[in-house]
Amino acid sequence: MTSHLVVITVFDGVELLDVAGPLEVFSTADRLLGEDVPGYRTLVAGPRPGLVRCAGGTSIAADVSWRELPREIGTLVVPGGLVFDESGVKALEVESLVQWLAGHAAHSATRIASVCAGAHMLATAGLLDGRRATTHWATAGQLAADHPEVTVEPDAIYVRDEHVWTSAGVSTGIDLALALVARDHHAELARRVAQWLVMYMRRPGGQSQFSELLAYSSATDAQVARLQAWIPDHLTEDLSNDALARRTNLSVRHFSRLFRQHVGVTPAQYVESVRLAAAARQLVHTGNGLRAIANAVGLGSVETFHRLFKQRFGVTPAAYRERFTTVEA
Repeated sequence: MTSHLVVITVFDGVELLDVAGPLEVFSTADRLLGEDVPGYRTLVAGPRPGLVRCAGGTSIAADVSWRELPREIGTLVVPGGLVFDESGVKALEVESLVQWLAGHAAHSATRIASVCAGAHMLATAGLLDGRRATTHWATAGQLAADHPEVTVEPDAIYVRDEHVWTSAGVSTGIDLALALVARDHHAELARRVAQWLVMYMRRPGGQSQFSELLAYSSATDAQVARLQAWIPDHLTEDLSNDALARRTNLSVRHFSRLFRQHVGVTPAQYVESVRLAAAARQLVHTGNGLRAIANAVGLGSVETFHRLFKQRFGVTPAAYRERFTTVEA
């Protein structure tokens, strides 16, 4: 019997759960299958055999180097790394791994998968050209901007495009691995693995429920920048295009064009995002009812609040509160 070889790459700065999550799924599936059914064999591959330093400071051991891997790989998993600096969060790209992926992965791996920001290295290696893909919500904009040839689906938990699979932020590598186990064997095995790991077989909603609302840039135009600073404190006022244009002493047409030029979205889209962000904070940090929150952020009726919130976050306000609330009963 020949086991399915799963190779997970590692490097200095890798996110530990990107690696450990899929490893645990495949190893649990292998144990549940027993000795009479071909299961999974896992290898951790790094730039060299031995320890690499994970993002949080923990070390993990690579069994082999990338160049020592066998010619035939069943599933190649590329985890991600996230770099935090004063400008925000960016995907870590390891040049030597990208070069190895570009030269070998397409020919040696039957199936290629990424976890979290690992999608950026697949894209740079040319493995996502013309494909749909996802990544961590915090770097989805970077992936789309850096690789316009890739169709980025920022809310997806994971995306399959033929033999290439990509998953969203960090823990979604577990969701992806469960889906791969179900495809290789059957859904019942994946369900048993999820049950053993005390995980959702399929988590409700997309990853937008975990994200912050899009952080729009502060305008360099003084009038627009002052308006951006003013809006959050006046959410219950008239924030229509006409009203905002009057505050800047500009025509509606000129104001709308100027705002979009500097912020990247229309005034109406910006106001809606600020109101929804305020609503999300109230859901998490207060015990206020939905009607009170809708009124406090200028969204009007509970029905409008519910519709816009679910459209943006993929879950209802009540579900969002239940998952993220900090209010104790």
